[in-house]
Amino acid sequence: MSVGERDPHTGHQTTGHEWNGIKELNTPVPKPVWFFLFTLGLFGIVWTTLMPSWPSATGYFKGLLGVDQRQAVRQSIEEAAAQRAAWMSRIGEESLSQIQADNNLMRVVREDGRTLFGDNCAACHGMNGRGNKGYPNIVQAPMMWGDDPETVLHTISVGINGTDPETRTSQMLAFGRDGMLTPEQISLLAGFVKSLSDPAAIAGESEDDIAKGKELFAANCVACHGEDAKGLAETGAPNLTDGYWTYGGSRSDIYRTIFNGRQGHMPSWSARLTPAQIKILTLYLLDLRKQAAGAPEVVAGGQS
Repeated sequence: MSVGERDPHTGHQTTGHEWNGIKELNTPVPKPVWFFLFTLGLFGIVWTTLMPSWPSATGYFKGLLGVDQRQAVRQSIEEAAAQRAAWMSRIGEESLSQIQADNNLMRVVREDGRTLFGDNCAACHGMNGRGNKGYPNIVQAPMMWGDDPETVLHTISVGINGTDPETRTSQMLAFGRDGMLTPEQISLLAGFVKSLSDPAAIAGESEDDIAKGKELFAANCVACHGEDAKGLAETGAPNLTDGYWTYGGSRSDIYRTIFNGRQGHMPSWSARLTPAQIKILTLYLLDLRKQAAGAPEVVAGGQS
């Protein structure tokens, strides 16, 4: 077959290749493709001439425009730091009540506080602050040490059973493990404690057992939890009447708590966060509590 043979239908010459009677046409590359390749090549030359591009033994070609992304990033960081310093200075200097009264500052508290809370608190308390088993619900349940702003700030700063010299100290005795009460007594006491938030829990028990549970509570628990069982902020003892339970609120959970005791731990954040950051966390938490006040209660976490 001649290479110069021309296809009668398209007018293109053939290449001389044929497969099963099918002849290959020698069609030219379409002009749009040549235009695209030329434009792309020209753009590459212009771009690598104007912008930082080719590496060398001692650095890289910086481009005729002198664009430096490191410098641009450094400048943006410096600008952001300058803007941040302005409101961080105000937060550091102003009182909690002044900050709460300033809508602009509270907008910053909500934005920055969400990040601080997510980085430092959410692992235990959950991103919404409503707790996990073993960690209390801190947006809905009563605060064990008090919920006024200065008290909350102090608690976050020094922690609970933490490393700060002024840390809050709280521990529930192991009444069973240490032999102070028998398993039978603990069972009666657990039933009575459960009834404080759920009276129906002991509906089928005898009056004698209920009375014994009440006597055991008066003899062993009132000193910390109060005669009304609503807790004492002075000792960080939780309210046992509200239905919030840190370690579980079933009768068996309460039995284990009384038998083995509890000693929770919260880090002393003063060792990791700045005073201004602790202020932001405090105000963010109080703001969450304010928002949650009108929301449906969730008692999966809690304070007991």
